[in-house]
Amino acid sequence: MVMAKKKIQAKDMKEDSALYFVVRVRGSPGMNRKILDTLKMLRMHKVNHGVLIWGTPSNLGMLKKCKDYIAYGKINEKALVRLLRVRGRIEGNKPLTDEHVKNLTEYSNIKQLARALLQGKIEYKPKDIYKIKPVFRLHPPRKGYRGTIKRGFHEGGALGHVDEYINELIHKML
Repeated sequence: MVMAKKKIQAKDMKEDSALYFVVRVRGSPGMNRKILDTLKMLRMHKVNHGVLIWGTPSNLGMLKKCKDYIAYGKINEKALVRLLRVRGRIEGNKPLTDEHVKNLTEYSNIKQLARALLQGKIEYKPKDIYKIKPVFRLHPPRKGYRGTIKRGFHEGGALGHVDEYINELIHKML
């Protein structure tokens, strides 16, 4: 009976989990090896690289572990569509277009793909999205980060869980 409750809770968490966008803000000199390994598992090898991650308990645990080197928050549809249009890439480093989305997925344009990602119908993984690169290579933000990159968001900096500020940060980095 206890096992059944755990399975139900895990299923509910999957349904309630949201799509997070994560950006690496700081570099690796002086970084703990375990944190560096966690960043590699998240596919964030360089500064200003961003990835889309589901808010599952294991992923949120990794984000909390690396909170002193990354900024993350829930992404909205407008920011996701713009991110896919401007910085989305397919194999061969070609820009992601509506034609590529139509040929590589079951969706007809980028907006439908973004909506399906946010609703949880598909995940940003190779089994669901074939030949579309999972890492977004972004520019440094125009007019800089909010505050300093050595403090958390709630202390006046730009690190850790930044809530809705991630959408503004994406806009600044495109």
